[in-house]
Amino acid sequence: MSTPKAPAAPRRGLTVVIGLGIVVLAAIALDTKVVRIGSSADVSQEAFSPDRFGEKEFPRIQAFVVEHAVAAATFGPAVMADKNAAAKQYGTASSTGAIIPIRLTAVAGEAKSGVYELKADGVPADIHVRVQAGPAINGTDLRDATGDIVFGKFKNQIEYQDAGSGINRAMKKATLDGIDTASLSGKTLEIFGVFRLINPKNWLITPVKVTVK
Repeated sequence: MSTPKAPAAPRRGLTVVIGLGIVVLAAIALDTKVVRIGSSADVSQEAFSPDRFGEKEFPRIQAFVVEHAVAAATFGPAVMADKNAAAKQYGTASSTGAIIPIRLTAVAGEAKSGVYELKADGVPADIHVRVQAGPAINGTDLRDATGDIVFGKFKNQIEYQDAGSGINRAMKKATLDGIDTASLSGKTLEIFGVFRLINPKNWLITPVKVTVK
């Protein structure tokens, strides 16, 4: 008499489990988005990068400043006559003083902490003009120059401040790193840049373009 065969249920159960696993894996695959490293999707998932932001925005800021820059010999007398009118006519409004895009030819004097005194052609003698040459570039004048990089576009105040620093570093890399900024005294410079108009007699220019004559 032959022995009865074992029930086939366990094998069928295993087949069902495997089938369900395949279905689950297929569902996961359909719901998974593959992001290529370096793609726009990859960048959007990363934390805010001030340097990447600065490198992207600086060329546009530089072009804006060069296009809109007023000659220092024109702006100097105008701002001494009427600060508010000059700011409105030539500057970009901001909460802490209009940002003035300026162009000038000047002889560099002494430097202190990376800032050169300038004797600028056509500027009234009682206006004190200086330019930042690094290595540290301070302030948010470049960030605020166009008027369209505003706080509401950033996650918080830290990102907003860091954006300005990123732009400053991008400017330094593009504009100043190719110049011997430690040896400019006595040299004639052609400068395009911006400064924040607070005191009409005190201009601290952040450059976007410098040519050593």
